[in-house]
This record gives sequence, structure tokens and C-alpha cells, in this order.
Amino acid sequence: MSNTRVVVAMSGGVDSSVAAALLVDQGYEVLGIMARLWAEGPAIGPNESANRCCTPGAVDDARRVASVLGIPFYLLNLEAMFKACVVDPFVSEYARGRTPNPCIVCNREIRFGRLMQHAMALDAGYLATGHYARVEQVAGHVRLLKGVDSQKDQSYVLYSLGQEELKRVLFPIGHLTKGEVREIARRRHLPVADRAESMDLCFVRDGDCHRFLRECSSDLVHPGPILDTAGHEIGRHQGLAFFTVGQRRGIGLAARVPLYVIRLEPASNAVVVGPAEALGRQSLRVTDVHYPECESPESPMRVVVKIRYRSVPEPATWTDAGGRTAQVTFDQPVRDISPGQSAVAYSGDTVFGGGIICE
Repeated sequence: MSNTRVVVAMSGGVDSSVAAALLVDQGYEVLGIMARLWAEGPAIGPNESANRCCTPGAVDDARRVASVLGIPFYLLNLEAMFKACVVDPFVSEYARGRTPNPCIVCNREIRFGRLMQHAMALDAGYLATGHYARVEQVAGHVRLLKGVDSQKDQSYVLYSLGQEELKRVLFPIGHLTKGEVREIARRRHLPVADRAESMDLCFVRDGDCHRFLRECSSDLVHPGPILDTAGHEIGRHQGLAFFTVGQRRGIGLAARVPLYVIRLEPASNAVVVGPAEALGRQSLRVTDVHYPECESPESPMRVVVKIRYRSVPEPATWTDAGGRTAQVTFDQPVRDISPGQSAVAYSGDTVFGGGIICE
């Protein structure tokens, strides 16, 4: 294994392109690899966009960047794996009345799973990506840290990485802001310097998740009752998959005060709605808990916790309950807690741990 050889996961975007450029400048032997992932087929209507994942244009952009940098470029077909590991579970989770985050699964299974294996097979010492995150060596182990740019920080979707992965990963742009990354791309004359941001839900061609779910499975269209917080039926819905906790638009009911989705009840196929003040909860439970530093805390820990990628971190107490579960108790009620999303805890800039919200 060569510690001077690095495989860069390229997407055709500015972040991974600059990551590759910085590594070239630092003297590494860099190889660029782009994973071709599954996405919906081409648009069928005049007003629909083509799918946004791994388009021929993105592949061409990544190949052009590799040419400018003078590095080899390879395209790895992972469509079948991505469909089985990311897309199919995404649909299944919605069918259970949960709100999943496919980016977390993709990073665990695809980028730092299959791509990491491929990098090691190429005798590379590291896999590098364009994530806005950092790693730090501390007393024989590696810490996962937030990216310096708080508006772009992506450590939330990386909490499931363990020491084996963290010791072999590089995040070359984690210490930079987005503006600095674009400026480096312009100075290096990279053809993607001003390319627009990509969408998180990359495999849905038009960004319409509800349309995608309806077309994926007729089982998701399963009408049921809309209940108020007292349990009275006040309307009907077309399927739990089309609702998430905290949602206001699309409920389809007239009321004296705005109504929000308070919770989903898969056992009775019911959507419970109520006023905004009914959304707050002060605790949650998580399963599939993972601690990047591999040590479960022996006592409750004071942390701040994000319940979604874009949510504000909230002060809380994290108590490990054994069996890869934990209890999170917030200092103040927090709204929009959604089963299926991840709760990720931080101690300062360090990712302390995370897990899937189950209730």
C-alpha cells in the first residue's frame, strides 16, 4: 500500500475537483474515480428535467478536470449496488412512515464502503472526497470534525464512519470556505469553477420526491385517516409516504389555525395533525448508534444534537443505553423530530456519535 497514492472520488463538481487539485499540488500520486450511480431514466414530458445524478455532462466535466490536472480518470459502474443499498431502502422507509436520509447510507455503503475497497485494491493509501469535514489524529485514533465553513459543513452525513475508514480518508477542502474553493478552481483554470450546486436527492430527476414515490410503488398510495391531537378524524390522506413531521403544506385541510404534521402512526395508517405548539418534544431514542472514536460513553454526556442535516444544534444530554441504542434529552422542547432521520451529537467541533431516530 502506497501512502503517496490517493484515489479521489470525483463527481464533476467544484468541491471534488479542487480536492484533487490540492492533492496534486501537495505531491501525491492522484487517481480520479467517478462512481456511476443509479438514477431515474430521462424525462418523458416537455416540462421535466433530465435526471441529475451522474449525467453524461458531469462525467465529461470530471474527465476534463482530470485532464487539466494530468491525472488518470476512471468510471466505476455501481448502479446496481446503489439501487439495492440506497434507493430501495429509501422507498421502503417511506412505506413505513419514516423519513430517511439516503446521503448517510450512500456515504457508508458506497463512498466509504465500495469506493474505499476499490481504492485499497489500487494500492492507494487514502481515499479523498470533496466533503466539508476534517479529521484529526489524537493519541493513536482519529477524530471526525466539522468543516470550517459552517454553512457547508457535511460532518452530519459522515457520523457512521469508523476508525478503519477515518484513518484512510482525506478531506482536502475541509479547512476552506465554499468561496475559497471556487477561487482556487478559478486560479487553477478548472472548467467547473462556477458549476451550480448539486441536489442532495440526486437520483430523482426533477426533485419531486412524492412523484418519485408514487411511481416507484403503488403500495405507497394507501389512504387513511387524518386525526387531530384528540384522536378525531378530520380528513383523509393518500399515503403516509407523502407526509413528514413538521410539514404544513399539502395537508389539504381548512382550519382556524395553521395545521402541521405532528406524527405518523403506521400501525393505524394515520396522520396526526395539530397546531405548531404541539410539535415540540424534549426527548428521542436512537438505534444503530455509532461513535466514530469507537468508545461508548460510560456516563451521560453533555452535547449538542442535530436532528436533521440543516437543523440548528440543540443542547442535550446523550445517554448510551446499550445494544447500540441511546436516549437523547434536550434542554428545551425541539420541533420536527422525525423517525428515520439521524440524530448526530457534537462535542465542540468533534462528532461525538449518532444514530437513527426511532421514536
